[in-house]
Amino acid sequence: MRMGGMTTELNRVAGLSALAAGGVWDLVIIGGGATGLGTALDAAARGYRTLLLEGHDFAKGTSSRATKLVHGGVRYLAQGNLHLVRHALHERGRLLANAPQVTRRQGFVVPCYRWWDMAFYGAGLFAYDLLAGRLGLGRSRLLSRAEVMRRLPTVKTDGLVGGIHYYDGQFDDSRLAITIAASAADHGATLLNYVRVTGLLKQDGRIAGVTARDMETGTDYSIQAKSVVNAAGIFMDEIRHMDRPDLAEGLSLSQGIHLVLDAGFLASDDAILIPKTADGRVLFVLPWLGRTVIGTTDTPIDSASLEPHAQESEIAFLLDHAAHYLTRAPSRSDVLSVFTGIRPLVKVKGASGTSAVPRDHVLMVSDSGLVTITGGKWTTYREMAEQTVDAAARVGDLSPVPCPTAGLHLHGWVPYRDPTDPLAAYGADAPAVRAVLAEQPGWDTPLHPNLPYVRGEAAYAARHLMARTVEDVLSRRTRSLLLDAMAAAEAAPVVAAILGAELGRDDIWIEREVASFRALASASVV
Repeated sequence: MRMGGMTTELNRVAGLSALAAGGVWDLVIIGGGATGLGTALDAAARGYRTLLLEGHDFAKGTSSRATKLVHGGVRYLAQGNLHLVRHALHERGRLLANAPQVTRRQGFVVPCYRWWDMAFYGAGLFAYDLLAGRLGLGRSRLLSRAEVMRRLPTVKTDGLVGGIHYYDGQFDDSRLAITIAASAADHGATLLNYVRVTGLLKQDGRIAGVTARDMETGTDYSIQAKSVVNAAGIFMDEIRHMDRPDLAEGLSLSQGIHLVLDAGFLASDDAILIPKTADGRVLFVLPWLGRTVIGTTDTPIDSASLEPHAQESEIAFLLDHAAHYLTRAPSRSDVLSVFTGIRPLVKVKGASGTSAVPRDHVLMVSDSGLVTITGGKWTTYREMAEQTVDAAARVGDLSPVPCPTAGLHLHGWVPYRDPTDPLAAYGADAPAVRAVLAEQPGWDTPLHPNLPYVRGEAAYAARHLMARTVEDVLSRRTRSLLLDAMAAAEAAPVVAAILGAELGRDDIWIEREVASFRALASASVV
């Protein structure tokens, strides 16, 4: 088994060779987001022969567009969903212990403008601490008006009476996704991006595998499996309809947007939580990777899309509400980037609007044996994966093996993350990254003056993190697109040239990649 201090083994050529070699897989997992990747890690760590297929890039959809919080869900506590909150808080503690290189403890302040809010939210956050138990991150406490002003120098003070300070977790979502993918590979799983499942194989009415197509070459594969897991996120109904075309839609889709601003709008290491805006929503103002992130919205939508777009009403909502609480009101021209994610919420009869739909996950096994996992959230990915592999093992008649992931350190684990190290997210792989940066003159220079990444990281991403496109590098292997869309667009030619050399692409491919990414980046500017 390859361990965390060595370079990751995400190798697409080797993965395709394993696919072509045939044989019967214990589990084939459809979907390379948080849930699918977590399921691949769990299954491989138990010793099952595991294959994961993602039709686009890992974490291309919802899993790279989260609010960047590893949290129990304060608002779910207000809804009385103690079961969800308790489980999420325990998973929060496990995740921060298992992946300190891409997660961290984050302080929050709830500014209060009425005395009774101090008592109400203080009691709620005290309960939050109790539910976390021994996996808590620190006790919440009441703050005076002066303490709130010191911690949040840009918060509006008219009517401010005090606040509450508490802790939750924060993370880099797509970096965590790649870390989980590398961990699954460490344990022997085969993972492939840009290989799309095109159908389900059946034998005597039971799921017996999948058909799939390599989207780069057009090569088709017929893949046998003892168990197939549908972890396709917002596209899970497409896979379910391959099994039974007559099934009703199972998801109620909602999108949430986030605005990215300069760090000066918050100017604090603490985040702000507004637990209830005028229309009853939750608002976060977060420090993240040297920026300020404001979110989120909860807008019902009719259909899933790989590239959802922020609605004008959502942008206005966040800007207007940020102006209610920040001394410096942001305008559209201040927005460095906007990103939009779609939540795969399970339909619930009688729910009024998607904000009322529970965020619990749902595990389903069809009559033919297709295992579908949907709903949930990033924080509980490991628990979802455990339950999914348990079900898949029963369906596939696999030898039962206990789940080993509760205390399993993820690839690149280090005991301490150095916040001053620009390569800290690579964890124990940082020396290998530095070795690549030293190969070529200029590879240790910035991609762009406004971005915290260097050129050689694109080469490392192509060689070891299965990056295949400029978007893969600038959106998910680094977070350039989210941090500053225009700077990312300006960096695209440099990244395309490096990728072209690493992947053996010609000038036409390079030009097409630059044009494609710049079109994508333009949609991230309001």
